[in-house]
Amino acid sequence: MIGELDIYGAYVPWLLMLGLLSWLLNGLLQRLLASLGAYRLVWHPPLFNLALYVLILWGVVRLSTWIFPR
Repeated sequence: MIGELDIYGAYVPWLLMLGLLSWLLNGLLQRLLASLGAYRLVWHPPLFNLALYVLILWGVVRLSTWIFPR
């Protein structure tokens, strides 16, 4: 989805908004995984968190193109 969001005259790229949403979802999922003890099974937690963020961002972008088609 290419475009901008107009917030009181300031144009904000859609990817920035989707990235912030993905960041929030990633934080919630990290807290959930940490409380479940899933990080004991992960070799490199920062690398795992980056991959998790990329997957969440991909899913949010795909979902947004499905909900808001051009």
